[in-house]
Amino acid sequence: MDITLYFFLALALVAILIVKKALIIIPQSETKIIERLGRYYDTLGAGVNFIIPFIDSAKTIVVLNHGRYSYSSTIDLREQVYDFPSQNVITKDNIQMEINALLYFQIMDPYKAAYEINNLPNAIEKLTQTTLRNIIGEMELDETLTSRDTINTKLRLVLDDATDKWGVKVNRVELQDITPPSSVLTAMEKQMQAERNKRAQILTSEGEKAAEILASEGEKTAMINRAEAAKQQAILTAEGEAQARIRKAEAEAQAIELITQAVGKSSNPANYLLAQKYIQMLQELATGDKTKTVYLPYEATNLMGSIGGIKDLFKSE
Repeated sequence: MDITLYFFLALALVAILIVKKALIIIPQSETKIIERLGRYYDTLGAGVNFIIPFIDSAKTIVVLNHGRYSYSSTIDLREQVYDFPSQNVITKDNIQMEINALLYFQIMDPYKAAYEINNLPNAIEKLTQTTLRNIIGEMELDETLTSRDTINTKLRLVLDDATDKWGVKVNRVELQDITPPSSVLTAMEKQMQAERNKRAQILTSEGEKAAEILASEGEKTAMINRAEAAKQQAILTAEGEAQARIRKAEAEAQAIELITQAVGKSSNPANYLLAQKYIQMLQELATGDKTKTVYLPYEATNLMGSIGGIKDLFKSE
């Protein structure tokens, strides 16, 4: 009885081990390559899968695990990121620099990844390094520093084409750091400083030029405005003087007409006006400074005739 119990217990244990070996549960986005008696048999998908224990086995391949190579029977189908260590490259103008790259790739065909290449991560790394050296070797330093997108595109196309036979799709390549030698960095800083100083001088000279142009235009406008104002003032002054003379002449004409009406046509009104001017002048001379004023009549007879005309005018009245 005890032997029978032990037998069934042993048989149950063996059955459990067989079921455990036969049952394979694969998470989503992962797969396994199954070999039967050393030959490829099947590629298992996500979920519950059954194999024949001790006859079927999962193939182990080299995978990238946290930046290190390791062996695993599970193939990750998700996009993976490979951070390559910095490497030395030489540009077309013989400048040595260090470049650190990031590679985003995805295994599309597990069969090719397992059987077409022995060490897939190492192959991708070496291919990336050699391709990057070739691309940088065709470019000069300045072009290398300013053409990251071009380098990324060229590198991705070359890697994607070369890794297609390994069942790998290269999605993106990004250059993290491009580090020239310290001497080159110093020269670049001096060049940038000189360029900044040049731009500052150009901007300063352009500003001074613009300021001088604006000042000259302002002075020109001011001179034009002053000339225009002087012109308008002269025109207004001349028009005022002309109006004053016209008004004065009109007043004198009215005065002469009134005098003519007053003295009659028998007397000359001009003599009357002339006599008034003489009398007014004599009054001014009498009230002025007698030590400095000397009166010498030009024609005494005319003066006396004018005064006589005024006398006759008063007599007639």
